[in-house]
Amino acid sequence: MKTRMMAGAALALALTVTGAGSPWAATYMRGNNGNPETLDQHKTSTVVEAHILRDLYEGLVVYDAAAQVVPGVAESWEVSEDGTEYTFTLRNNAKWSNGDPVTAGDFVFSLRRIMTPATGAKYANILYPIKNAEAVNTGDMEPDSLAVEAVDDHTLKITLENPTPFFIELLTHQTGLPMHPPTVEANGADFVQPGIMVSNGAYVLETNILNDKIVLQKNENYHDADNVAIETVNFIPIEDRATCVRAWEAGEIHSCADLPAEDLERLQSEHGDATRVTPYLGTYYYALNHEDEFLSDPEVRRALSMVIDREFLAENIFQGMIPATSFIPPGIGNYETGSPETDYFSMSMLDREDMAIEILEAKGVTPDTPHKLEIMYNSSENHKNVATAIADMWANVGVNVTYNVRDISAHYAHLRDRGDFDVARAGWIGDYSDPQNFLFMVESDNDGFNYSRYENPEYDALMDAAAAETDLTKRSELLSQAEAMFMRDLPFLPLLYYSSLALVSPNLQGWEDNIQHVHLSRYMSITE
Repeated sequence: MKTRMMAGAALALALTVTGAGSPWAATYMRGNNGNPETLDQHKTSTVVEAHILRDLYEGLVVYDAAAQVVPGVAESWEVSEDGTEYTFTLRNNAKWSNGDPVTAGDFVFSLRRIMTPATGAKYANILYPIKNAEAVNTGDMEPDSLAVEAVDDHTLKITLENPTPFFIELLTHQTGLPMHPPTVEANGADFVQPGIMVSNGAYVLETNILNDKIVLQKNENYHDADNVAIETVNFIPIEDRATCVRAWEAGEIHSCADLPAEDLERLQSEHGDATRVTPYLGTYYYALNHEDEFLSDPEVRRALSMVIDREFLAENIFQGMIPATSFIPPGIGNYETGSPETDYFSMSMLDREDMAIEILEAKGVTPDTPHKLEIMYNSSENHKNVATAIADMWANVGVNVTYNVRDISAHYAHLRDRGDFDVARAGWIGDYSDPQNFLFMVESDNDGFNYSRYENPEYDALMDAAAAETDLTKRSELLSQAEAMFMRDLPFLPLLYYSSLALVSPNLQGWEDNIQHVHLSRYMSITE
C-alpha cells in the first residue's frame, strides 16, 4: 500500500481604511488562548503551543486546511502487509531554515530524544506504538533501541509493536515534529530561543515576548514557500475570551480561537458568518483526585457526577457545546461499538439529586454538616461560570466549594507535576480520531495526563489487550469495556463535548472549519 457574512462596522473600517503596504496586507494578527509554557515540541501539551509549533515545524505528515492528513516532509510512504513497518520517502527539497537539508537522521534524533527519560517528555507515551518506545522511555532500554532507522538520508523506517490503525494521523501531533540536531546539541534548552531556533516549517521564530506576542516570519527555505501568502504571523496571547472579542471588533486582530459562550448569540446576530461554531473532537471535564480521602470513595464520585446538570451548563454557560454522557466524544473514528450507557443519565435531575443526597447522607455529608472541596481552574470567564454553577449544584447535597484560579500555563503545569488539588478543570482535544487517544489518559503509568492518580490493573489490562488486537471490531469492544470501567470509577467527570468557537475576519481567506480546529497559517491569506 502506498499513499502518495459581514463583520461588525468597527472591524470592517479597521481593515479597509489601511492602504497598500499596510501591515494588515502581510501580517496575520492571530489571537491565541494564552502564553505557551514552552516551544520545545517534546515538552508541550496544550493547543496553545500546538498552534504555534505547526507553523514553525513540519512533520512527516501534516493536516491540510480541512484537517485531512497529507504528505509533509514525507512525500510518500509504504506499509508492510502486517501493518507494523512504515517506510517513509522524504522529499528532496525539504530544508531547515538555515539551509541544511532535512534528513531521516533528524527524525531519528528527535524520536530518540522524546523517549529519553532525561528529556522529561510528559507526552512521550503518545508514541508508544513504536517498537521499544515504552521500554526506552521507562529506562529499561537505551535510546538507540528505539525501532526507528535512517536507511539513508531520504528514507526513514519505523517499526511498530503492533498494527496501529491511527499511526499515520498520530504523526501530525507536535510530538512527531523533527528537531535540528546540531542546534539542540549546541544550545540545550535554549534551542527554543529567537535567533537560535532552527525550524523546518513555513515560518521561523523572530521574537517571543511574554504576555505581548510571538512573531513568526516566513521561512524562505521552506519547500513550499512560493505558496505561503502571509509574510508575518503575530500570535497574541489573550486568555480572556471576551478580551479577544473586543480586540477583534476593534480591528486589532484577524481571528479569535475561542469565544465567551455567553456572548455567542450576540456575535452570531451582529457578525453573521464571521462567527464560527463547529463540532470539535474534545471533552470538557473535571479531574477528581483519587488520593484525597473523600474523593477516593467511588460512591462519592458518583454522587458528585449525578447532581451536575450538564444541560444547564450547555444551554446557559457554554452555548454551542453538548452535554457529555461519556468521556469519548461522538463522531470519533474506529469505535463502531460506541460509548456505553451510564444509567443515571436517563433519570430526571430531581431523581438524580435525591439519590446523590442519599449517598452523601450515608457518608455524614449534608447541607448542615458539609464537606469542603476546592475547584481549581484556569482563568477564563467561561470556566469561572461553570465552577460557580457546579458549586451551587454541589451545595444542595452538602458539598461547599472554594476556588483556586491560575493562568493556563501554571494550571496545567501544576497538574502535570502532580501538584495537590481536589477537583481540577481540564479539557482534552483529540490528537487523532481514535478512542485510545482519550482512554489512554488514565492508564496508571501515564504520569503526564492521569491527573486523578487513577490506578486500576483491570483497566490497564483492557487497554493493553486493545493495543494488541488487530481486529477493529474486537478492539472496539475492548475499548468500550474500558470506557464503561472509566464511567464507573470516574477518574474524570465528563461535563461537555466541545464545539469550536471562533471569530474570523472576512479579510482572512483560507480558514476552513474542521473537527480538529486546526488552522495552519500557511494555508491562509489576507485581502484588503
